[in-house]
Amino acid sequence: MKAFRFALKQIIPFLFSYLFIGMAFGVLITEAGYSVWWSFLAGVFIYAGSMQIVMISLMTSGAPLYMIAAMTFFVNARHIFYGIGFVDKFKKMGWKYPVMILTMTDETYSVLCSLDYPKDLDEQKVDFYINFMCYLIWIFSCTVGALFGKLVPFDLTGIEFAATAFFVTVCVNQWRQFDSHIPALAGLSSAIAFYFMLGPANFILPALSLSLIVLVVMKDSVNLEMRGVNVDH
Repeated sequence: MKAFRFALKQIIPFLFSYLFIGMAFGVLITEAGYSVWWSFLAGVFIYAGSMQIVMISLMTSGAPLYMIAAMTFFVNARHIFYGIGFVDKFKKMGWKYPVMILTMTDETYSVLCSLDYPKDLDEQKVDFYINFMCYLIWIFSCTVGALFGKLVPFDLTGIEFAATAFFVTVCVNQWRQFDSHIPALAGLSSAIAFYFMLGPANFILPALSLSLIVLVVMKDSVNLEMRGVNVDH
């Protein structure tokens, strides 16, 4: 229990973001006409945070399944790099190894990277509790949000704008918080270019692909700017 209590303290700073974003997803998916079970299953098997909110718009617009899957892969591909640094550590955890790999998120990664373990605690137990608790909280919030969306007696038309507002806030925060604006500019320019070239129905995957290529090619410049080093482009 001591390891559990320690792990719980580590996730408190971002606990409410899991709850509110998950509940927003649940409300949005029921407003789009899907049942509570779909919200629950999405939390269990997709577990993609904000990407689940984007997924609703894609599904309701009639986007093909392969496009939704590919977009989810591109948006969450960073998790592959997150996991590489923990492979050796997670392999020692036996049956928990696939659970740890599949439940790694931005928040849990940041916690595990900087965590200072007390000497009297089992590190493997702490890591497992952190990842698994966040996973359960996400499933719970998605389900509760869907139930809320079904039970509220008033019209929720227009609530889908919450997703747009959420991502605008994320972009503005990234622009203000980080020294390097290359990721934001790469995404914006790619989206605008392919939107006019291919139209609103086909621009997303090419734009994401080009953005990824640009970031891979310019990763050194991004890293230097993040450290406050001026780089001539």
